[in-house]
Amino acid sequence: AVRPFPWILVALASIVVFPSVESLQAAFPHMNAQFVKNDMAYPAMFSFLPHGWFGLVMTSLFAAYMSTIATHLNLGSSYMVNDFYKRFWNRDASEKRLVLMGRVWTVILMILASLLALCLESAQDSFNIILSIGAGTGLLFLLRWFWWRINAWSEIAAMVISFVVAVTFRALTKTGNLPEWLTVESYQFVVGVAITTFGWLLVTFLTPPDDKETLRAFVKRTGAGGPGWRRVIEEARAEGIELTSGERWSVPMGILCSIVGCVAIYSALFSVGYWIYAKVGYAVAATAISVVSWIILLFCWRAMEAGEKKVTDETQAAAE
Repeated sequence: AVRPFPWILVALASIVVFPSVESLQAAFPHMNAQFVKNDMAYPAMFSFLPHGWFGLVMTSLFAAYMSTIATHLNLGSSYMVNDFYKRFWNRDASEKRLVLMGRVWTVILMILASLLALCLESAQDSFNIILSIGAGTGLLFLLRWFWWRINAWSEIAAMVISFVVAVTFRALTKTGNLPEWLTVESYQFVVGVAITTFGWLLVTFLTPPDDKETLRAFVKRTGAGGPGWRRVIEEARAEGIELTSGERWSVPMGILCSIVGCVAIYSALFSVGYWIYAKVGYAVAATAISVVSWIILLFCWRAMEAGEKKVTDETQAAAE
């Protein structure tokens, strides 16, 4: 809640120092006009740093940039090698072969990312694409804990469809080939979620479910439960295999804690901003919401821990 405000304060100061794009152009007359846009205001503030601090900030930015690039390239190549190539294409691949494919996919992903970057005009474009992809896949990533029928093809379909939809909406928005109502980003998110959800549900029902051994191993490892996993658990029980330890299924309470925690953190974040802007009414309301959310979170967390401890004690007593 506090950490982002050094950046936010710099951004607020930039509005005062460079109130318009024209003021940026006047301050940097040798800059190509096509690069002078709103998102240039933040780096323009670097011109007020003394040489030593300027070098330190630039070094930190380069380090953050390279770590982010390296992280996402490794993440992407691991997806393609471990979750796709090894699983569906070459299950008997040696470690040497997997390392080679990892290097190949790192290069491919870097090229694809560079081509995509050429199509973006600002950091806001990339941010909106990331939000669109996350909005499309978010429902699947939650439901896989509640429904046994979701398989690997469901996740692959969700990621591919959400990416294609997000990029398509961006491209059509730039070319002006979208209906006016669909140019609104919030509507694009809703439509993108609907298309992605329909797509991965269709793929889910058209592809076979995971085998019993995979599903049962998932339950044992993650503690998945609830109505969506009852069929798998009861089938295993009928065969004399007990997948659960008898503990209460804590995922719903955990999700509730996550939601309440998000409300607590973001309301605290906005309350700091409202206090800075001297919007006392909003600041008091946001602060009150944050405090109440933290109290609710504390009680929910304790209830979840107490429930788990009670079940564990009962299990131990029964065993004794």
